[in-house]
Formats: sequence, C-alpha cells, structure tokens
Amino acid sequence: MPTRKSKSVSVMPPPPTPQHPFDQIHGVETSGLIAAGNLTTGHPNDAHVTAYYGVAPSILRSLIDIWRATTPPHPIHHYTFVDIGAGKGRAMLVASELPFHQVIGIELNPTLADIAQLNLEHWREAHTNDTTASPIAPIRLLEQDALTFDFPRTPTLVFLFHPFEAPVLKLLLRRIESQFAKRPGGPTPALDILYVNSECRAVLDRHPAFTRLFLGPVAMSPEDHLADLAAIAQQKEYGSTGDEECAIYRLTGRSRQTAK
Repeated sequence: MPTRKSKSVSVMPPPPTPQHPFDQIHGVETSGLIAAGNLTTGHPNDAHVTAYYGVAPSILRSLIDIWRATTPPHPIHHYTFVDIGAGKGRAMLVASELPFHQVIGIELNPTLADIAQLNLEHWREAHTNDTTASPIAPIRLLEQDALTFDFPRTPTLVFLFHPFEAPVLKLLLRRIESQFAKRPGGPTPALDILYVNSECRAVLDRHPAFTRLFLGPVAMSPEDHLADLAAIAQQKEYGSTGDEECAIYRLTGRSRQTAK
C-alpha cells in the first residue's frame, strides 16, 4: 500500500499593523486597535473597559480649537490637560504641542503604560535635540486607576476617548465633582471635558453639575482618514466615517437652575 504524502501546511503570519503617519513622522508607536478583551488587568472594572485606539490627531486639534472658542474662564496656558485612559499616549503627545500648563496621562493597563512611557521619553528627547522644534508642555504619565487620581488644583481640561462604559464614567464624574466642589461664596473651579466618540454622553447630559457646550461630528484630515481606514480594515467590528461624534462639557455646579 503506498504511503500518503503529508501535505505541508503554510501558515500565513498575521498582517502587520498599519503604521499611522503620526508614528512615521515622529518615530513613536501609537498605532493599532486592541480589543477590550485583550486589555484585562484583573481590575474590578475590566468589564467596562473599551478597546484601545489612538485618537486622530486632527480631531483632537480641531476639538481643542472648538473648546477655545467656547470662551473658557482662563487662558489655555493655565489649564492642565488630563488624558483619562491614555493608552499608548498619542493624545498626550499631540496636546503637549499646545501651550497647556502641563499634560498628564492616566493609564491603568501596565503594557499600554509602558509603551506610552517609551513614547514620552522619545518625544521629549526628539524635541530637545531638534533646535527647530517648538517647546512642548511639561508631560508625565501615571500608571493608576483614574478613580484614584487626585486632580490638579489648576484649571483642568479632561480628555476622554470613550475609555470606559457608563458605570465607570459615573464614578469618575462623582470624583471630579467632589474634588472640584464649589467653595462657599466662591466660583466653581474651572474644569471642562472633551469627549471623543461620546457614546455615554447621556450620563453627562443628565448630570446636574455639568453643562454641554458642544455636540457634533468633528472631521478627520484626509491623511488621518486614510490611516483610519487601513487600521479598521483588519477587523469587522468597527467602521470609519471620517469623523467622530464629539462633545464638550463644563463643570458649572449643582446650583444651576436651568435645564439642559
């Protein structure tokens, strides 16, 4: 009986993650989409974590321009930019190019935090060595739970790229409100929220201490959209329309009587 030749099986390696132009230009690593199921840390709130995906730089820059047009109570150089769920740090890097007082990132996942820290170190070194580069804002990353973060006493601009679902967002807003509580006879301390992919905006819309200043789509640049399409093409769960629904909120306190 003739022996049957075994067929050789060719296993194709997974396609490489498309590199975003931001990474190509700056030599950092912020690309890729990581599903929420691959970001578990053993934390009680793992069930409410969303996927990692770096914000399109053009969207963040445009949203900050929209925020500045809302006439914040202080100039931008008084504000601390706080990125909740900083991931690999792309939003922090983009924000640091603007004249914020400082930029702080909060990331719970240790693997993402390690990548973000490497990106920050390269970013600082590159800007220090490039005599043509504009100065960047002081920037630092904290590996911790956002629900334990002590917010700075400066005016604060919180950035959310839909890092978690409603149960955790409610807890975060409770912490913000308690830490920025209005002092008797004094004004409400300045805190605004930039919310990209604002899927849980109803939580903020119903909150008596926050007022919505903006809601609408913010478009990506053509370059960012092409990069978005390339990244999204590797999976079926997400799509790309070339924009993100964004919202801006201001902490105005519970004494406000007008309804949203």
